Amino acid sequence: MNKIILAAGCFWGIQEIFDSTPGVIKTKAGYTGGNVEHPTYEMICSGTTNHAEAVEIEFDSKVISYKQLLKIFWAIHDPTTLNKQGPDIGTQYRSAIFYLNDPQRLDAEESKSEINTKQYNGRVVTEITKHSIFYTAEEYHQYYNKKIKEKYGIS
Repeated sequence: MNKIILAAGCFWGIQEIFDSTPGVIKTKAGYTGGNVEHPTYEMICSGTTNHAEAVEIEFDSKVISYKQLLKIFWAIHDPTTLNKQGPDIGTQYRSAIFYLNDPQRLDAEESKSEINTKQYNGRVVTEITKHSIFYTAEEYHQYYNKKIKEKYGIS
């Protein structure tokens, strides 16, 4: 299995989208890119840990490629807003790609450059950063949107 770690605002919606993507094996909501060990949601919300809400995605590269996952990433959020997605504001909601190796870094940089030129006229603020420790978020955050839909009978 291959992995990609992406941040694009609140991890609930991002996880839901990628969890339903063909070729994605497993997703985990969590925190990465910060400077505090074992952060909690409350710590993240304080804005003092520098972690981003992110989703770690395990995928089968025979079904979907890293580059295809990046295309989805660019399509599901606004990469031109610094530390903000929709109503969510703060560094924990930043747009970021956390690469695991040099080929991922190169693909991420290429995709950012392409979308920045073709669609956003140089306004993309998405960071491309070497991954750090990924801390899995608390259980109640995992598949949150799915749990809410099931609880209220929404399909």
